[in-house]
Amino acid sequence: DYLSKKGILAYVPLLTKVKRYQRKVKKYEVPIINNYVFVCIGRDEFTKVLETEQVIKFIRIGKELISIPQYEIDILKKIEGKELDVEVTNINYEIGDDVEISLGSLVGLRGKLVSKAGKKKFTVELDHLGISLRLDVDINSLSKLNYYNRVTA
Repeated sequence: DYLSKKGILAYVPLLTKVKRYQRKVKKYEVPIINNYVFVCIGRDEFTKVLETEQVIKFIRIGKELISIPQYEIDILKKIEGKELDVEVTNINYEIGDDVEISLGSLVGLRGKLVSKAGKKKFTVELDHLGISLRLDVDINSLSKLNYYNRVTA
């Protein structure tokens, strides 16, 4: 509500929960992802958003702001308002997983996860132009590819 009063387009995806009591049924809404509000803004509106009450920060990787792809927002909108049992968890990466770099100057490059260095750093092998190139990549800049993404790429 604070953001909309400033003219900022904001979105909080909500799920409908049902609590059954002996004599009545109560429905209420809860955020799908706690503490996240998605905003659609231009660079000139960053400060306006950060100066808003209860806004703490933007999601970043290093110094780079994260832009959520529209297809992920569309997925949230499809499950919004439904009476579903949704659990939000972090993605677990395993050696051999097909991944895509989703942030930075290498966006869109796909490869195979070949090693882990702690919880935050991974080595991704990229096979392009007949060579094998190994890059150290931050976990937050990776997206795991499912079977459908690999086949249609």
